Amino acid sequence: MAETKTKVSKKLETKGKQIGVVSNFFEHVKVAAIKLEKPLKVGDKIRIVGGEVDFEQPVKSMQIQKEKKEKAKKGDDVGIKVKKKVRKGYKVFKV
Repeated sequence: MAETKTKVSKKLETKGKQIGVVSNFFEHVKVAAIKLEKPLKVGDKIRIVGGEVDFEQPVKSMQIQKEKKEKAKKGDDVGIKVKKKVRKGYKVFKV
């Protein structure tokens, strides 16, 4: 089992830098709330990984407190529309 975790960890490390964690998911609008550990801007490509989920998508728009933003900084909680259902604790990478 430890061997599998090592392979997964290496895979995660090779595909982008972690920039945040999903803190909530609003299913009715398919929006993930992401607590940022690094800056993010519209146009960046993100990858979300957790459970059975592993997908990439561009950041087309984001909001902070229901206000559209072009960029966000470390510590911000941003809302981003995502193409798949995600859960709290899933990791977010910039690729």
